[in-house]
Amino acid sequence: MPDCVSAIKDISVSKDLLDFLDSLPEPRLVLGTDYRIIASNSAYRKVFSEGKQINGKRCYEVSHRYLKPCDQQGEACPLKVAKETKSTHRVFHIHHTPRGREHVEVDLTPILDESGNPIFYIETLRKQQHISVLPSHEHAVGKSVAFTKMLGMVERVAPSDTPALLLGESGTGKEVIADILHKKSHRSKSAFVVVDCSGLTETLFESEMFGHEKGSFTGAFTEKKGLVEMAHGGTLFLDEVGEIPLTQQVKLLRLIETNTYRKVGGIELLRTNFRLICATHRDLKSMVDNGTFRQDLYFRINTFPIYMPPLRERKEDISLLAESLLNRLFPNRRISLSIEAAEFLKSYPFPGNIRELRNMLERAVLLVDSDIIELCHLADESQLEMYKPNTELARYEFQGEILPLHIMESKYLQWAISESYENKKTLASKLGITSRTFYRKLREVKKYN
Repeated sequence: MPDCVSAIKDISVSKDLLDFLDSLPEPRLVLGTDYRIIASNSAYRKVFSEGKQINGKRCYEVSHRYLKPCDQQGEACPLKVAKETKSTHRVFHIHHTPRGREHVEVDLTPILDESGNPIFYIETLRKQQHISVLPSHEHAVGKSVAFTKMLGMVERVAPSDTPALLLGESGTGKEVIADILHKKSHRSKSAFVVVDCSGLTETLFESEMFGHEKGSFTGAFTEKKGLVEMAHGGTLFLDEVGEIPLTQQVKLLRLIETNTYRKVGGIELLRTNFRLICATHRDLKSMVDNGTFRQDLYFRINTFPIYMPPLRERKEDISLLAESLLNRLFPNRRISLSIEAAEFLKSYPFPGNIRELRNMLERAVLLVDSDIIELCHLADESQLEMYKPNTELARYEFQGEILPLHIMESKYLQWAISESYENKKTLASKLGITSRTFYRKLREVKKYN
């Protein structure tokens, strides 16, 4: 946010500052060193607060409904880092908004006094498209720490032309994330061309990638455009790049380094311009060591690696993914999971990841006669024997050291507030206590923390 930093340094936290913030198109807040919101611009009030008064409240109370700062709740706190480094810090968070919980990119810039100490902070928030914390027909969904961390990497590289390499097991959604990278780039209005490298034999590679001239080989009755030509101006996604034959890797390297190629049977040197995204489930570094993948190509495509977490590292996302997949697969039926079925999915390791979850749900719907998927529809007897959880214990599982009851109550209360969409009166009723008791417990939590 360097464009506004220099301008704000000469502006006091006053009407001048408010007018300056209101002239900016992105939602922005002014935060004090004690986390309190000093001011917000009109863009923030329109997108995030529905015009409600938030001045004087702490940022973590408004954005997360936390009772203490983000870093004390296991999340990255941009204000804490910006205070320590005295420089801009960016994080990827999930915020409560008028539309529910949403993924938000947060930039926090400290404004320093003459001694170089922060006097307040400017926070810039950017609402994210193409991803959702709620079940969605169209978007990638997830709220787990592993998923959010991966999205933070996506957000950093998406606007650039830097090659990205998606690493992870099969079925983790690499093509979905590649598509998001394309949609978030300046090339989004041009083509997104997917190349399944595992389906290209050595003889087909050149013809499919670069195209061929009429009569260049037996059966070439017409001229053919290559996938590289189709990707001009847009994004070329090479899925399973580790499957490209070693003899063809040098031709791909030449294409990437020079942006030039020749059609099969052609003599004219053609130029192209595309953004490259690659994906693989293989260990390319080991392949380089074994001589089955070119080292120079590896370094060329590995500029910005992004780790795709497997589903077993995204337990919090399984219910979201299941509901989204059921809605996509069977839009005309309102199908849900029983408690036992939902708990089974959380305990199952999913070696096939999201692809396996999709297949499991599709099979279950074909077996069920009602609109409730039961445990027996999801798994056979051997799977049930191995992975069937104790439902009662699974819903109330505790881990770690034994803590005093008042601390456990404090942790649960803070979790309930951050997860709930209801107002505090309704939440108190759900917790089985009066509003008066609820607010007393809140004061006790703040006291202990």
